[in-house]
Amino acid sequence: MSSSKAEPGRRLPIVVLLSGSGSNFAAIAAAAADGSLAVEVRAAISDRPAAFGLERARALGIPAVAVPVADFPDREQHDAALARAIDHYDPALVVCAGYMRIFTTAFVSHYADRMLNIHPSLLPAYRGLHTHRRVLADHGRWHGCSVHFVTEELDGGPLVAQAPVPVLPGDSEASLSARVHRAEHRLYPTVLEWYARGRLRCEHGRAWLDQQPLETPVRLEDLDGET
Repeated sequence: MSSSKAEPGRRLPIVVLLSGSGSNFAAIAAAAADGSLAVEVRAAISDRPAAFGLERARALGIPAVAVPVADFPDREQHDAALARAIDHYDPALVVCAGYMRIFTTAFVSHYADRMLNIHPSLLPAYRGLHTHRRVLADHGRWHGCSVHFVTEELDGGPLVAQAPVPVLPGDSEASLSARVHRAEHRLYPTVLEWYARGRLRCEHGRAWLDQQPLETPVRLEDLDGET
């Protein structure tokens, strides 16, 4: 893997993993293109050949690679092939952006401290799937998204930052999901820029920002005054 910090004037090489529409991938690619995010998106890789996110990548001239689950007899062999596909592009960071499969232990170990994920809830609440539906069923007042380092624990790695989103009267799963997505598209590029600039790291099972361990995740409203 490449160096985990972007040198002055250089961009941090990343690979993005996705399974669906790739809206977070598009937000990351747009921020990289306009210069607000110091990363080089070297490839988008999906477990689903028909994922629209791969079409987005092709339209931008970014390599789009499918590693279909059906081509392999078990998770271990699929993840090994996925790792080979990722490592072909020599990224410094693996960015999970709507990748919907649980990784094997060997895969997580291979990218330890060098893989981030965004999850549509205010973790540790609502780990797993169907978060918008579950928040509405619970009549929750707040929802949102979280960025964390990936560990073997499902949606349980060290938290970096969160964006709270209020649940509004009359919200449907679709309307709440749309607002959470807008928050994700702000939050994820911000966190990736921290990593690219060497401000963020994961060490000894903890997230560190500006040489200080994060006792609680940074909240998006705390970032609005940053330059």
